[in-house]
Amino acid sequence: MKNNDPSISADTIARFYKQIRRIRRVEETVIDLYPTDKIKSPVHLSIGQESVSVAVCEALRPTDVVFGTYRGHALYLAKYGDMKAMMAELYGKADGCARGKAGSMHLVDMKVGMMGTSAIVATSISQAAGYAFALKQRKSDAIVACFYGEGAMDEGAWHETMNFAALKKLPVLFVCENNGYAIYSSVKDRMSSVNICARSESYGIPAARIENGDTRKLYAKVQSDAAAIRAGSGPRVIEAMTCRWRDHVGPGEDRVHRYRPDAELNAWIAADEMKKLGELLPATKRAEIDRDVEAELAAAITFAEQSPYPEDREIYDHVFAAE
Repeated sequence: MKNNDPSISADTIARFYKQIRRIRRVEETVIDLYPTDKIKSPVHLSIGQESVSVAVCEALRPTDVVFGTYRGHALYLAKYGDMKAMMAELYGKADGCARGKAGSMHLVDMKVGMMGTSAIVATSISQAAGYAFALKQRKSDAIVACFYGEGAMDEGAWHETMNFAALKKLPVLFVCENNGYAIYSSVKDRMSSVNICARSESYGIPAARIENGDTRKLYAKVQSDAAAIRAGSGPRVIEAMTCRWRDHVGPGEDRVHRYRPDAELNAWIAADEMKKLGELLPATKRAEIDRDVEAELAAAITFAEQSPYPEDREIYDHVFAAE
């Protein structure tokens, strides 16, 4: 397979592949580990959706920040969060990125600009706008990328935030990860007119849709939008079409629920972005990346296994901001 976008270098393709591979292998390992009860929190897997977080984060600067959802493993790793700290967090261990208090659904790593994820639908949208407002007040050239599912657009917080962000010309990129389903409810059963971009544009915010989870097209679009936002254009919206392959929550296969046709899921699996990107690389380079990812993953699991649990007294720490 040839790279149909010569503006994206071979090194960038390799980074895309490695990042998606890292996320995929971590979550495949979570599927294997979860029945052992070593992982102490519910998990919402990003398998199938990895390309969205990877494309966006690769187009951002290290100084930019992200806010995400409870399906946040992909975002954490795409923003170059520490895999060891993430695995320890899933285990509820003291060396986790939130010292075992956050679990899978509330990953955070301020060092890399991962401002946090939330288990409550749409809450991080208004938080992201608040952070973007602070950046503007400071005259910073950093921007915020805010991730949410299309189901969050049914919440009042989304509408209020879109209006405020447009009014104040906030430096925020809103990324709607549209996988078509809020839990098991199709977007077609929840919206009288399924037009995510039109909803966003009604607030005066430019919006664009990227089909098929296409990593390269999404990366190029984020680069363009991020440059416009830094130049003072105000917020932008990207609707990134994608698909989760596993159940809404937990490690299981969800075909048994029969809420979507098998053919729909099979088509997305056949068009796997990890496979497409891997085919653009020389076999030797792909094998090298795969070995590196397996070594990193093995080290992260060992780290999580060996990390101690936090002491009981820590339940009182990080409840309030220190004076």
